[in-house]
Amino acid sequence: MEISRRKTRQINVGGVLIGGDAPVSVQSMTVCDTRDITGTITEINGLAEVGCELVRVAVVDQEAAAALGEIRNQSPIPLIADIHFDHRLALTAVASGIDCLRLNPGNIGSDEKVREVVAACKDRGVPIRIGVNGGSLEADLLEKYGFPTAEAMVESAQRHVRILEDLNFFDIKVSLKASHPTLMIDAYQQFSAVSDIPVHLGVTESGTLETGSVKTGVAMGILLAQGIGDTLRVSLSADPREEVRVGFEILKSLGLRHRGVNVISCPTCGRLEIDVIKIAREVEKRLAHIREPLDVAILGCVVNGIGEGKEADIGIAGGHDHGILFEEGRLKHKVPESELIDLLVDRAIAMAEQKRQQDDSPLKMLASPPA
Repeated sequence: MEISRRKTRQINVGGVLIGGDAPVSVQSMTVCDTRDITGTITEINGLAEVGCELVRVAVVDQEAAAALGEIRNQSPIPLIADIHFDHRLALTAVASGIDCLRLNPGNIGSDEKVREVVAACKDRGVPIRIGVNGGSLEADLLEKYGFPTAEAMVESAQRHVRILEDLNFFDIKVSLKASHPTLMIDAYQQFSAVSDIPVHLGVTESGTLETGSVKTGVAMGILLAQGIGDTLRVSLSADPREEVRVGFEILKSLGLRHRGVNVISCPTCGRLEIDVIKIAREVEKRLAHIREPLDVAILGCVVNGIGEGKEADIGIAGGHDHGILFEEGRLKHKVPESELIDLLVDRAIAMAEQKRQQDDSPLKMLASPPA
């Protein structure tokens, strides 16, 4: 089934298009204190290496805001400034050359302060992300609805949107995050039914790498399958690089992005004659640097090997003391078990390089960019 994406207006965040027919982009947020310029740049470079396409940094005071110019100059990916309450931080951030603000206009003071920020963003072409969070809704909305509901979150988002649009500012994206996946799903569905503004998906405070990935995968999977979602962050209590990896895995599982290695490995069963768990982990680690789309199958017995992995670009199936390597559904080699991993990794790297060269060919570059 091909997913039909919701048609949203398109914004440009430092060269990364969000909304419209642009691919769903993956972003993360730094952990390092933004006032530590060297540490923040090092962290951003690490995120970019694993495919992060946009990065957000916390701006807690004027010292952090003053650091943004140098960070932006050295960042290989667009920089988003996360600001709460203080419009002066927003003005400094925009003047520093950041690519997007995460800011709720209703929370930064008087109408004049909002107009100042909006004017600065208009002048420099800086979009604004309105970030609604189920855990920090306005007091009057909590009184109206009794507790955080999807309706309350949507009303909050519309309130902030109205402030910007009344000032003729339309370069907006919206997030409606909650720590409970069902609440988050409901809020995004309701908002997307009444607005063409692009949305940033996220389950906030989702938990550790394992539990948070499951919660986020379920919630985002439902929304993305419905065509809802233009950019996303997987919020985990883990290394931010893991957020990026999980984000791409979610998109790859739905066929919305095709980047890097997709490992297809069989579940354990009594027919196994090789250690599939160990091999799959090692292969995934050794091929983590590959950015070209590649399906790699690791199967535990020769009985079902090629048949179960026939859709893969390359794969192995293990037998007693030996295994087979196959490419595009065809048997290529029968080798001792001890040589299986190295052979698979070497051939996968070679195939990825061949794909890269094809993508860099003059004819390919004339075509539309891949998702």
